[in-house]
Order: sequence, then structure tokens, then C-alpha cells
Amino acid sequence: MTKGKQTKEKVFTEEEVAKHNSDTDCWLIIGGNVYDVSKYLDDHPGGSEVLMEFAGADGTSMFEDVGHSSEARSTMKDYLVGSVKGNGSAKKTASAAGSATTTKSSEQAQGGLSPLAIVFLLLAVALGVYFTQSQ
Repeated sequence: MTKGKQTKEKVFTEEEVAKHNSDTDCWLIIGGNVYDVSKYLDDHPGGSEVLMEFAGADGTSMFEDVGHSSEARSTMKDYLVGSVKGNGSAKKTASAAGSATTTKSSEQAQGGLSPLAIVFLLLAVALGVYFTQSQ
């Protein structure tokens, strides 16, 4: 199987992935997909420790919480070795699957307030305080 270019996707169990938990054999589950990041450990901008924390396990939440760039998501494709068996979220989001594009609207759809909404909220609070104190 050629790294990142297999013709038929390999499906692994979580138990199989869990066996790959060392600094010479490091697999991660991100968004239901399995990545062999063994050769990427030294190149990871956040350091190898971050990846090793989730070696052989599901690191989806941490990956998404960090807010990786489109370049990072594109790089993931090079390390894809398959998917996790029985994982309903295996293909749930294009971003977790290594999509190279992320739009502002999709980022905002995942939660959080836009900067404009924050400005209006602060303005409303300031006006409320002003009018309350002036009476």
C-alpha cells in the first residue's frame, strides 16, 4: 500500500490502531480516518509530544480544537492509511478527512460568535450601562 495513494481503503479496528503507539510506529485516528504519522513526528510544528499524546488513539477533538490550517489538513493526506471500522463519523466532515479548504462560513457554523456580533454585543452592553447610570 502506497502511503496516501492506496486504491482500496484499508479498514482497521480501534484495537489494531492502538498497537501503533510508539515514537517509531505512531498512528492516529482523526475524524474516523487512520494516519501513520511516524515519519512526521519530528516535522510537526507543535512538537512530537503533541502527536505522541494520542498515539494509537483518537485525537479528533484535540485536532479540531487547535484549529489547524488548510496546509496542515492537506499534509494529512500524505499520511492516510485507512479508516476505523464501525466508526459512524469516518467521513462525517471534509475538514477532518484532510480537506485543503476551509471557508469562513463553515468555521462559523461550527460555533462561536463572529467578530461583528461581538462588537454589537459590546456596544449594546455599553449603551445599557450608560443609560442606566445617566438616570
